[in-house]
Amino acid sequence: MTLTYFTETFGFRATWNPELILLTFLIGLAYFSLTGPLRQTFQDSTPVTRKQKTFFTLGLIGFYFSMGSPLNVAGHFLFSAHMLQQSLLYLVMPLLLLAGTPSWLIRSLFYRRGLKLFMRIASHPIPAILMFNALFSFYHMPVILDLAMNNLALHNLIHLLLLVTAILMWMPVVAPIPEIHRLSELQKLAYIFANGVLITPACALIIFSATPLYTTYVDGPSMLCAPFFSTPIDKSMFAVPLLPLEDQRLGGIVMKLMQELTYGVVLAYIFSTWYRKEKNQEEDGLLTP
Repeated sequence: MTLTYFTETFGFRATWNPELILLTFLIGLAYFSLTGPLRQTFQDSTPVTRKQKTFFTLGLIGFYFSMGSPLNVAGHFLFSAHMLQQSLLYLVMPLLLLAGTPSWLIRSLFYRRGLKLFMRIASHPIPAILMFNALFSFYHMPVILDLAMNNLALHNLIHLLLLVTAILMWMPVVAPIPEIHRLSELQKLAYIFANGVLITPACALIIFSATPLYTTYVDGPSMLCAPFFSTPIDKSMFAVPLLPLEDQRLGGIVMKLMQELTYGVVLAYIFSTWYRKEKNQEEDGLLTP
C-alpha cells in the first residue's frame, strides 16, 4: 500500500491536509520569529540553542505527521495506527515542543494576566497527571471512541483537550520555570513512574479483551475526520490486513511500548542529570577549603 494509493483513494486534501501544513508552517514561523528577530522585545530573553530549535522542529514534524499525514487516514481503519497516532501526539510531540521552548517564552505566553492562576493549578503535578490519564482513558471507552470517530466536532474537541492536558502533564518535568512547581529529580522519577502506572489499566483492557471493543474497527468507519473537515468513507476503501481483535491487541501493545520507550528515555535523562549534578556538587565540596 503506497502513498499514491492513499492519495488516489481518499484525495489529496484528506490524505495530506494542506490546511494543517499551513498551520504547522505558521507555528514554526511564529516560533523562529519570536526566538530570532523579535527576541529582544521580551524581557530577560536569552538566545535559543540549536538543540532547542531542533527539538521544537521535530515536535512540529511529529504534530503534522500524526494529524495530517496518511497516518490519520489509516487510524480510522486500523486501531493499531490510531494508537500509534495517539502515542506520538500526546507522549512524544508535547515533550519535544516543551523541550524546544525557552523559559522566557513559556512565561510570556502562559503567565499573562488571567492565565496565571489557571496555569498554577492546572500545571501542578497532581491535577496535571490525573487530568491527562483520566481523559485518555475516557476517550478510549468504546462508546466514546466510536462516537468521536464519526463526529467531527467531538473528534476535534477531544483531541484539543488531550493535547492541552498532555502539555500540562509534561510541564512539571520539562518546563524550565519555577512557576510550574519544579520537582526535584527524585520527584520527577516518581512522577513519570506514576504516569506509567495510571495509563496501564486502559492498555491492559485493550490488550487482554477477549472480543473487539470498538464497532468502528469491526464494521468500518462512516466518516474520515481531519482537523479542518470531514468526508464520508466506508470499509471497502481500505484493505485492512488484520482481524479486528488482532488489530486491537496490537494497538494496545503499540501504545504501551511507545509509553515505555518515551518514559524510559525521560527517566534515563533525569537520572543522568541528577547524577551529574550530585557529582559536580561533591567535586565542588572537595575543592572548597
